[in-house]
Amino acid sequence: MPSDEGFFQIKSEELRVKSFGRDTRTRLYIIMKEYLEIGKVNNTHGLKGEVKLEMWCDGIDYIKQLETVYLDDKGNKALSIVSVRPQKSIAIIKFAEINSIDEAEELKNKVIFCNRNDAEIDEGAYYLADIIGCTVVDIENGREYGKIVDVMNYGSSDIYDVVLDKKHNLVPAIPDVVKEIDTEKQIVLIKAMKGLFDED
Repeated sequence: MPSDEGFFQIKSEELRVKSFGRDTRTRLYIIMKEYLEIGKVNNTHGLKGEVKLEMWCDGIDYIKQLETVYLDDKGNKALSIVSVRPQKSIAIIKFAEINSIDEAEELKNKVIFCNRNDAEIDEGAYYLADIIGCTVVDIENGREYGKIVDVMNYGSSDIYDVVLDKKHNLVPAIPDVVKEIDTEKQIVLIKAMKGLFDED
């Protein structure tokens, strides 16, 4: 599972997290993460330095956009992608700098990052790293319900874990409830269903 530095992207028209993280920022100064997790190397593949990547992103097509990835969240340790291909639910990747199984072994359990500016996401889509930390506000009366601290999915829809005064409320990320997402203002506007939050 991805750690708190990963990312997902969510399509506003579907209001569904498609795949990948966590983020913190203030209400006045928004600092979006530049480097985002795309997965973790879980094994080597063959003898020529290929690795198996457990993908925490939208899938192989997202990774194919990338020419360079990184071994840290500062962009200091770069690896150049030579090739990438799918194998079931994982990606097989060859890096220019890794040419033997011994070198590939050193990457096992390493988290791989990308620069968010190196790949495109769908129009109207958002990274989960930008959703986490947003304030949930009632679109009708302006009531603040708390901040989104996590996004979960149990199959039918994504669910926002919204916290206010240490109390957790689960908000389904469906069009009937979530009406607008503004990551620049860090606000998610919702129309609360009856019983979604405790009545005053």
